[in-house]
Amino acid sequence: MTPLRRWWAPSHPAQLLLGLTLWSLWFVALYGGLSVACALAPARPGQGALTVINGGLALLTLATLGLLGWLAWRGLRAGRVSVGGSRFIALTGAGLHLFSAAGVAFVGLPIVALPPCL
Repeated sequence: MTPLRRWWAPSHPAQLLLGLTLWSLWFVALYGGLSVACALAPARPGQGALTVINGGLALLTLATLGLLGWLAWRGLRAGRVSVGGSRFIALTGAGLHLFSAAGVAFVGLPIVALPPCL
């Protein structure tokens, strides 16, 4: 098997599922982590959004955004030099990574801007 056909290559069909899978794992980790953190050590009422819980959620969100952004950039670069089906998969995968990154930003920004454990 050539190195280009490994599952992490931008033109591999796995890229069509990777972005949405990463988004769903982030979503479960975000709300699961928030629920566990609020059950074990809830933030004081009136503390606002600047809490350790929101800091952790923000780091998780930024890391996920960075990974999805890098995957999209990599797919766009590969789509410019590929031809045929490889180009389609690379560009479609990049679009799905961008779509997933938009979902992370849309859900993640209000979570880190509001006080936890409401």
